Amino acid sequence: MQDGTTNPQTDGTGMQGERDGALTAEQLRRWRRLRARRVVLVVVSAFASLALAVGYVFADGLGLVDGALTFSSVVDCPPTTAATPRTGAPLVADADLARVIDAGKASATVDALVRAKGVGDEVSVLVLQPDGTAAAARGQDTAREPASTMKTLTALAAASTLDMGSTFTTSTHLVHEQDGADTLILQGDGDMLLGAGKSDPHHVNGRAGLGTLAERTAAALAERGVTKVRLAYDDTMFGDDRYPERIGENNGDHLYYTPVSSMAVDGGRQRGGATVDPDRFSDYPPLSQTTAVDAAGVFASRLAEAGVEVTNADRPLQLRTPEGRTPIASVESATLSAVMRFMLQHSDNTLAEQFGRLLALHMKTGNSPEAAVEAVRTRLEALGVPLDGLVMADCSGLSPGSRATVTTLADVQLRNTEVGVAPAAAEGLSVPGLVGTAATRLADDGAAGLMRVKTGSLGAVTSMAGNVSRKAGGVAVFAVIVNDPADMAAARAAIDDFVAALTEL
Repeated sequence: MQDGTTNPQTDGTGMQGERDGALTAEQLRRWRRLRARRVVLVVVSAFASLALAVGYVFADGLGLVDGALTFSSVVDCPPTTAATPRTGAPLVADADLARVIDAGKASATVDALVRAKGVGDEVSVLVLQPDGTAAAARGQDTAREPASTMKTLTALAAASTLDMGSTFTTSTHLVHEQDGADTLILQGDGDMLLGAGKSDPHHVNGRAGLGTLAERTAAALAERGVTKVRLAYDDTMFGDDRYPERIGENNGDHLYYTPVSSMAVDGGRQRGGATVDPDRFSDYPPLSQTTAVDAAGVFASRLAEAGVEVTNADRPLQLRTPEGRTPIASVESATLSAVMRFMLQHSDNTLAEQFGRLLALHMKTGNSPEAAVEAVRTRLEALGVPLDGLVMADCSGLSPGSRATVTTLADVQLRNTEVGVAPAAAEGLSVPGLVGTAATRLADDGAAGLMRVKTGSLGAVTSMAGNVSRKAGGVAVFAVIVNDPADMAAARAAIDDFVAALTEL
């Protein structure tokens, strides 16, 4: 008020009282009631805040909101042994293909291998100069069983011919049947490294995931108003002939080969659990012999999880996809070059046979193991690789009866020192002490990182082929085959010593 009269004061409760006088009995009752309401309001607010906090904790723990908490049990993973870091020899210079190897030193290195304990008499070894001439050799014209070094022939032939930047496509096709049912066909294109879950962009093995394909398929079906399907799979890509004639003789318990297929999860490996790194492992679990059926079964489960009813989930049909069908969903594998690297580093027999088959289909030599061998030989001849004495029982080296000279193996490795011939065939070679089947084959820490090799092992065979960067500059190309060694472990160690010694030439 602006007329000079006294303005009643408030006491913070909204009550007006006299400035200096005592409260009346009525005003006191009103003040007590307001105070009680305030206390109730504070208590209710506190309980509400507490309830919200507790609710958020439970929601976070149950995974209903993003957060750091979880009530899920932690998977008890077995501890892994930490890898010991290795210091490789320094890079002293770019490889000089004109730098000649001292023939005397090379001969002494070869002699040391031949005389080594456990090697025996059936040994062939060749060291090539960068220009392809022999620096030192022993038994270079004798054809011996090469084991998995045979894969280097298949890799060179395929990588020099196929589009190594292409991928495998796994797709789904919807067919409306006359009986009113909807049939969904899962069609494989050769990806034998499918993942069972979501597509994994960080690995070769599992790059294309059946879980992702199921999600994409479910979305496409929903757009068409389809909620229930009959599932089929198309595994016709490689025909009926998928076993090299004698490969079963070295495939006890199905540990080393499963027939080439249009699709497989993790190459058909039956581990019973996921690996820490799907691209790096050293175990040999049994391989399923029905990989396409298995993939269809996994896909049926993923479809159900995506909300699609599969009427025959326990027994998918085997059908050929009708010509001209457009897929409703698809996933892509890693590139062929990455798959070849995986094949070489793990010495995967099935993938080696598959590359032979892909080459045969591309060159139109047929669709059989024999046609694959013919395609590899034809391509190697066109490249000028010497093939005297070569007998290919298959494309992988697993079947007994194959024969090759170190001259052939070394010439194939010589191509890896040439720019632009078939880089994918070189990228997959193992690095002793680091990765691949040669991870445990480093004989000298001073040679770490200077060797790229392909190993070979069978019951009575140990072999190796590859190229090395010499410490003094330049390169050396080599191949070794030992058949019927007196002591397998000693022979393997002798080969490791020999290859490490090549870096000193």
